Amino acid sequence: MAVAERSFAEAVEAPALVGLPGLRHGFFTRRGGVSDGLYGSLNIGIGSNDVRERVVENRARVAARLGVAPDRLVTPYQVHSPDVAVVRAPWSAEERPNVDAVVTDVPGLAIGVSTADCGPILFADAEAGVVGAAHAGWRGAFTGVIEATIAAMEQVGARRAAIVAVLGPTISRAAYEVGPEFIARFVEADSANAAWFTPSERDGHAMFDLPGYILSRLGKAGIGSAHDLGLCTYADEDRFFSFRRTTHRGEPDYGRLIAAIALQAA
Repeated sequence: MAVAERSFAEAVEAPALVGLPGLRHGFFTRRGGVSDGLYGSLNIGIGSNDVRERVVENRARVAARLGVAPDRLVTPYQVHSPDVAVVRAPWSAEERPNVDAVVTDVPGLAIGVSTADCGPILFADAEAGVVGAAHAGWRGAFTGVIEATIAAMEQVGARRAAIVAVLGPTISRAAYEVGPEFIARFVEADSANAAWFTPSERDGHAMFDLPGYILSRLGKAGIGSAHDLGLCTYADEDRFFSFRRTTHRGEPDYGRLIAAIALQAA
């Protein structure tokens, strides 16, 4: 299939990143791919049970939208950690490091993370020519993946005060009920974290504001600016995959979304 035919993979673009020179990015939806059934249609999940050839084609469509060759779309093997890899060359699916964020200063290389409720964050210091992508579920955000990504960007030349960060489609407070052990973990770490919980209908449970918590961590990190697209993966089934929605329905598997960013080659 010609690259031109792959360019319709649907993505939401962030106004805060669109205006920056030399960048291409996208918070990709589930539209514009070749998968079907539970994976319909732009499933990029290498670890899903989807047909491998369809996942490969879907990823090629994402790469085309970002203006890079299919083998230059780089994503890690995510393990809900605070760990980051600096990427300067493509790796194969089998060589992926076990990290939850990636950073690069290499033009023509698209880096990204996959999600299906967790928070995808794209970072950029356009002046320094450094970009990053982080997978921030509750565990990663809680243990420091956001701060680690910023630090890794600084190590390759970014200025903290110049970094723009955008949070893409993430499960919202209205759809994210958690139990007492979850609440206790956060409040014991910092009593101020109680602000991110509101009581749910079940005794001892609460609704957790993951987007708010992520934006708070970004704000405290002292970067230039942080933005939230305000999109809920659980509520918008037409556009987004959701692990929690799939779990509630008892479905056997789910598709994965991708958020990715690239420095344009000269």
